[in-house]
Amino acid sequence: MSNLYPAELVAAANVSAAWPFEEARKLVARLQKRAGDKKEVLFETGYGPSGLPHIGTFGEVARTTMVRNAFRLLTEDRIPTRLLCFSDDMDGMRKIPDNVPDPEALKPYLQMPLTRVPNPFGGDYKSFGDHNNAMLRRFLDTFGFDYEFASATEYYTSGKLDAVLLKAAEKYNEIMAVMLPTLGEERQATYSPFLPISPSSGRVLYVPLKDVNAKQGTITFTDEDGVDKTLPVTGGNVKLQWKPDFGARWAALDVDFEMFGKDHQTNAPVYDAICEILGGTAPEHYVYELFLDQHGQKISKSKGNGLTIDEWLTYATPESLALYMYQSPRSAKKLHFDVIPRAVDDYLQFLGGFGRQDAKNRLGNPVWHIHGGNPPAPETIGQEGARTTINFALLLNLVAVANAENKDVLWGFLRRHAPDASPQTHPQLDRLVEYAIRYFRDFVKPAKQYSVPTEEERAALQKLSDALGALPADADAAAIQEAVYDVGRALPPYQDFKAKGATAERPGVSLEWFNTLYRILLGEQRGPRFGSFAAIYGIPETRALIAKALSGELLREHEAFVATRRAN
Repeated sequence: MSNLYPAELVAAANVSAAWPFEEARKLVARLQKRAGDKKEVLFETGYGPSGLPHIGTFGEVARTTMVRNAFRLLTEDRIPTRLLCFSDDMDGMRKIPDNVPDPEALKPYLQMPLTRVPNPFGGDYKSFGDHNNAMLRRFLDTFGFDYEFASATEYYTSGKLDAVLLKAAEKYNEIMAVMLPTLGEERQATYSPFLPISPSSGRVLYVPLKDVNAKQGTITFTDEDGVDKTLPVTGGNVKLQWKPDFGARWAALDVDFEMFGKDHQTNAPVYDAICEILGGTAPEHYVYELFLDQHGQKISKSKGNGLTIDEWLTYATPESLALYMYQSPRSAKKLHFDVIPRAVDDYLQFLGGFGRQDAKNRLGNPVWHIHGGNPPAPETIGQEGARTTINFALLLNLVAVANAENKDVLWGFLRRHAPDASPQTHPQLDRLVEYAIRYFRDFVKPAKQYSVPTEEERAALQKLSDALGALPADADAAAIQEAVYDVGRALPPYQDFKAKGATAERPGVSLEWFNTLYRILLGEQRGPRFGSFAAIYGIPETRALIAKALSGELLREHEAFVATRRAN
C-alpha cells in the first residue's frame, strides 16, 4: 500500500461502513486514550496446530489483515503496524486427529506438547507441531500475507514470556479468583493456571499445585512417578492453561487487536481480566461466527470436516477465498465445495465494478480489502464495445457442452470469440479455465440432471434454433441474447407482463424461459447469460446442442456416464 493517500480516500475511510474500517476506527480511539505511549500497533492471530490448518485459520489472518490495511489508511501509515501469527504448539495433544496416517503410532504421545509429538506425515519436519506450523506458513506465504510467525514453544523456552510468567506466579491468587467461578466444583478442586511439563514423562500435566512460590518463581506438584517436583515457571518448564495463556500473551506482547470465533466470546472477559491483572491493556476484539460443513456442523481441524485450504485452491483462486472471508463475518456460513463457484463469480463482479466507483464506494468494495487497496485490472475478452468478463458459471457450462478435458480445447472456443486472447495475455482467465475443468469433472458433471423436453418445450427450442440460424455468423453476445428474448416473449408460457417496461404488445420474458434452457441443454437449474455462452460456444454449436437435446442424445450420454461412474 502506498504511503501517499488522496485526501478524498482518507475522508471516505473515516465514514466508511465497511466492517474493517469500523474496527480500525476503534483502534485509532484506543491509541488516543493511551496518550501516545504506543510506538507501534500489534495485530495478533492465534493458531492451534492440533490438526492440519483449515480455512477458518486462514480467514482469521485474512480478516485481521483487512483491519490492518484499513488502519493504515486511516492513519496514513504514520504508525508502524505488525501482524503476529502465534501458534499454540506447546499445547498437549489431547486427542489424535482423525485425518492422520497410522493414528495408533501417536497414542504413546498423548498429552505431550505438539512440538514433541513425532511427525506422522514423514518428511523433514521433526514434530507434528512443526509440520502443521509449516502447513500454515506455506499457505500464508503463497497468499502474500505480511506477517511474523511465532511459536509458543520458542517463546516459552527462550525466555520471551519469563517476565509475565513470574508476574503470574506473583498474582496467582488474583488469577485464581477470576478462573474459579468459571469452573465446576470438581474442576475447582484441582485447577491451576500453571501446567507443568513432567520431568519424568514429558507430558503436559493437569494437576493441582502443592505450592506456588512467587519469590522464587517456582511451583511444586506431584509428578506422574509419584515424586514431588519443584520447577521454575520460566524457561519452558511450564505452560499456562489456555484461558490464562490468552490474557498473559496479550499482556506480554502488548497486543492491540485480536479476533476470535464465537466459541471464545463468553471467555473474552476472562482473557481481558487476566491481561489487566498481569499489567497489560486488553486489546480490541472482533468476534466472528463459525464456519459450518455441508451438514451444518462446526468445522474442526481434528475431524477434518469442511474444506481444507488446499482443497479450495484446487478449484478456485485465493482471491475468491479471501472474498468469502470478507463477506458477513458475523454470520454463520457453510464452508463446502458448493460455495466455490458463487465466490469466484462474486469476486469477478466486484473487481469489474471497482474502476467505475468513487472513493467512498471503493472502500466498501471487497476487492479494496482483499488487495490492500490496490486491486488488479479486470481481464475482459472480445472486441472493443462488446468486451466480456468470462465468469466461472459460463466456463463450467462451456466445459460441459464442449466435453473439454483440457484447457487447450476450452481456449479454442474462447479464441473464437476473441482471437487475440491467449493464456499469455490473459493469465487470470487461464487460471480460471484450469479451475473450471477440475471443478466440473469432480462436482458438476456427476450432479447434472437433464430434463426431457415436453412437446411444448420441444417446439420452443426448435423456434430458438431457427432464430439463431437466422442471425449473422458474426452476431455478438448482445444480438444473440436479444434473439433469445424475442423467442421467449412470443411464447405465452414464458411471457411476463409485469416485467419492467413490459407492454401488452411487447411483454417481458419470465425466468422460466431461461430455466427451461438450462434444464434441458445444460442439465442445471441455473446458468450463465445465454447470449454470452452461445457467442463463445458458437451459434452452429449451440444449434447442434439443441438438436442433441431434442433427439434425446444429451440425456443418453449423461445416463451412460453416470452408469460408468457407479460401476467404477
